[in-house]
Amino acid sequence: MTLAVWLGFLVAAIVIAVTPGPGAVISMSTGMRHGYWAALTAILGLQTALLIQLAIVGMGLGALLATSETAFLAVKFFGAAYLVWLGIQKWRTPAAPLDVDAPEVRRKGLFIQGVLVNLTNPKAIIFMGALVPQFINPGAEQLPQYLLVALTLCGTDIAVMSCYALAASRLGRWLRDPKAVRKQNRLFGGLFVSAGALLAVSSRPG
Repeated sequence: MTLAVWLGFLVAAIVIAVTPGPGAVISMSTGMRHGYWAALTAILGLQTALLIQLAIVGMGLGALLATSETAFLAVKFFGAAYLVWLGIQKWRTPAAPLDVDAPEVRRKGLFIQGVLVNLTNPKAIIFMGALVPQFINPGAEQLPQYLLVALTLCGTDIAVMSCYALAASRLGRWLRDPKAVRKQNRLFGGLFVSAGALLAVSSRPG
């Protein structure tokens, strides 16, 4: 993976991480109720699930994409279509405030809760399976590339989820403002559609 390709993936990872979803909700709700260090336990659970999903993607798609141009193009256009669809869905999402009033949980269960939040989110692995292979050079050794992807995804997500957890109490009013939520939905919807368009016209790495 070249520096330019990695920087492109880093931007995609940041966009994915900052888009509010189940991981953001558990990070904010735990941070508000139990403090940052408890929230970090849940955040580490989110990363464990992410690594499991990435391993599944790497084992299932890496070898196939390395040998089949047709498979690569199919995944590429599926990924582009999924990004555009996700953007449209995000744009059209009702401006409902995020629910940060999750039930109280014991700290020892926060890690497992974080794992389950990501593992039970089907969009996560669909998104990862559609996006990650586009940044992998099938002609180069796979393991170092996937390790770099894992470090980038986890590092970015930990940083962003930590920011959500730390800032949740101060941003409580903003999260409950329908106008702000609507603007946020349209911003991220536009970003996903743009990412899908860029992916559709991109060339095969390597």
